[in-house]
Amino acid sequence: MSQKQNTYSAVDEVGAVTEQRTFLKRILIDLRKAPYTARFGILIIFIYITVALFAPILSPYGEAEVFPEPYAAWSSTHVFGTDQIGRDIFSRMIYGARNTVGIAVATTVLAFLIGGVLGLAAAINRSYLDQFLSRTVDVLMAIPSLIFALVLLSIFGSTVTNLILIIAVLDSTRVFRLTRAVSLNVVVMDYVEAARLRGEGLGWIMRREILPNILPPLIAEFGLRFCFVFLTIAALSFLGVGIQPPTADWGSMVRENASLIMFAQYDIKAGLTPLLPAAAIALLTVAINFVVDWFLHKTSGLRDEI
Repeated sequence: MSQKQNTYSAVDEVGAVTEQRTFLKRILIDLRKAPYTARFGILIIFIYITVALFAPILSPYGEAEVFPEPYAAWSSTHVFGTDQIGRDIFSRMIYGARNTVGIAVATTVLAFLIGGVLGLAAAINRSYLDQFLSRTVDVLMAIPSLIFALVLLSIFGSTVTNLILIIAVLDSTRVFRLTRAVSLNVVVMDYVEAARLRGEGLGWIMRREILPNILPPLIAEFGLRFCFVFLTIAALSFLGVGIQPPTADWGSMVRENASLIMFAQYDIKAGLTPLLPAAAIALLTVAINFVVDWFLHKTSGLRDEI
């Protein structure tokens, strides 16, 4: 009785059909290889996004609904008690995820649109445009951003639109510097010069030749920049010039309930109340940094040595 021998055949290997992995499969493979810190960060970000999207469903009360008892203790009716005018803190925490995170995302996207486009244009056009934009950015970066934002918001008013525009313009300076720096290494490549000789326009070269080659550092910067914008909005709200009441915001919630810390020796739960929104801010910041660190390691081409 003869048995078929298992022999290697290069012809069979070349002729085998290679399975094309879908985008979802590639994501699942990357998640399996990701460290536990990155998985934890992704889970926290997913929870925050879910809470922000379904805030009206998850919240037991309205965002600005007022109850007769201010500074109520933690109970089954009010999980984290009420604030100084009787609004449910747990409900405002949920709505704060939508307002604070949503405004931070919109501000970061706008900052990247402004800084990214101008940075690419400056890197390609190394003439008066590059000098003008670079010197303007140097002047803006020389002024402390938080103080500058305080002055501008005091002049133009603390509306959500002004808040987004002012912080986006101030943060776009950092995006401009990074985009210009990484683009300078790409614009000297032969394929970019070939595109110029073909007569391609500035927008086409930026979109098709340079941007795909500088995406990894920009995506990593987007996560870090989001953290800075997020903390800036919270700081401005804490100082009273950010998101204005009755809109729920974690920064303003810390300021409004800060006096409860003095009663921690009598009621530990009351003392923890102003720390809840602060903990929500810190947790999201740490989670995003975990994911950004993993993404930087993944796209850098480095591998852990065993």
